[in-house]
Amino acid sequence: MKKEARPYRDAALGSRYLTGLLLALVTLAGAAQAACTDPAADGVNWRRCYMDGRDLKDVSLDQAMLRETTFQRSDLSGARLSNADAYRAKFLSARLDRAILDGARLIEADLTRAELSGASLKGADLRNAKLVGAVMKGADLTGARLEGADLRNADLTGARWTDGRACGSGSVGQCH
Repeated sequence: MKKEARPYRDAALGSRYLTGLLLALVTLAGAAQAACTDPAADGVNWRRCYMDGRDLKDVSLDQAMLRETTFQRSDLSGARLSNADAYRAKFLSARLDRAILDGARLIEADLTRAELSGASLKGADLRNAKLVGAVMKGADLTGARLEGADLRNADLTGARWTDGRACGSGSVGQCH
């Protein structure tokens, strides 16, 4: 016995399916786009943006979404990035001296050769972060998580270590 085609029912189901699919695609596309052109502000969504070479001195980016954003050679001196989510962000050769990164999520972030002198990283999550050759003189790492972080050739002279002790002169790659 052959099934009888039901053109009206099949067309209605197909139409609802296509409408739902289009709605899902529009919703997902809107959610995936970061507002890379938005000005610097607390809570800004700069996810997967290119901010290379920017002058962002003294800006406030508290609680900003900075996942997978690149700030290569940018100047963030004195900037506030408290509780920012900068998972896998790239700060290669960036200036972050005197920056406030307290509670920031910097898991797997690349801070190779970054200038972090006098920066505050209290309670920051730097697990598996790359800090090769970073200058961290006088930085405050109290309560920071550094499991798996690569500190090769990082200058920690005068830094406050995760346990609160001061790193002595000649602290390169590890706190002495």
